[in-house]
Amino acid sequence: MTIELGTPDDEGLRDAVRVLASWQRSGDPLQLHPGDVGWFRRLGARAATDAVRAWSADGRLVAVGLLDGRDLLRATTAPELRRDAALAAAMADDIARPERGILGPGPASLEVPSGALLDERMADAGWAVGEPWTPLERDLSEPVEGARASRLRIVEVDGTDPGLISAWSAVQRSAFGTVAAVEARWYAMADGPAFRGARCLLGLDGDAPAAGVIAWSAGEGRPGLIEPMGVHAEHRGRGHGTAITLAAAAALRALGASSAQVCTESAREPAIATYRAAGFVPQPTRFDRVRAA
Repeated sequence: MTIELGTPDDEGLRDAVRVLASWQRSGDPLQLHPGDVGWFRRLGARAATDAVRAWSADGRLVAVGLLDGRDLLRATTAPELRRDAALAAAMADDIARPERGILGPGPASLEVPSGALLDERMADAGWAVGEPWTPLERDLSEPVEGARASRLRIVEVDGTDPGLISAWSAVQRSAFGTVAAVEARWYAMADGPAFRGARCLLGLDGDAPAAGVIAWSAGEGRPGLIEPMGVHAEHRGRGHGTAITLAAAAALRALGASSAQVCTESAREPAIATYRAAGFVPQPTRFDRVRAA
């Protein structure tokens, strides 16, 4: 097959989100999810289209990559092509060569699903094993118990109340130590195609915004994604992370998701403990591929 690399326009981005959703399968290794593209959309429509790379063969989308920053590519393929030699070779060549317009020269990282042939081809090209990540997954075939047992009051942030958007953004700024989580980014994210199947939740401790999360659906019968989840610095140590994660899992189940997935750096032991407390089961560790120079 002849494989072509491109950067989509607005319509192409919608197609990429739709196709990514169709590739999600419970039990498969964690992979790039439409929610990842949806969360990136907070940086704006142009930034999102500029960050996506699409590989096509015979008019069919066969792989999608998201440039998460200047030196990290997160990529996945159609599940049935994960071990396809021609696709892996073409992608490895495109990723390794700066002139192809994906990753520039110098240090770089690649995230692909565990077991993908592309990972082996990058190793053959001299890319080393990088940072370990822990994927976690919770089956949603049964109701999510405990989602309402916390003192945390859960409300949905759907854009109708600007005050809730401000409160959700404040939680993000505190939880992740960033000034960039401003209200304008929430609106940009909510305007993207992936947000139509998402639920943005805010946890209130009394009247104080204490925790926030987004649950991204890929459609009925498919895994959903939790990204991001954070607790305000002034409200940590009270079980709010577990409570908001349970609420996100319950929201995904209501949307028809088969499971809820999340992934975090393996070094973040408190985050892993929070997800485990919410019924998520750690999956085999995944490692990035890295180019030192």
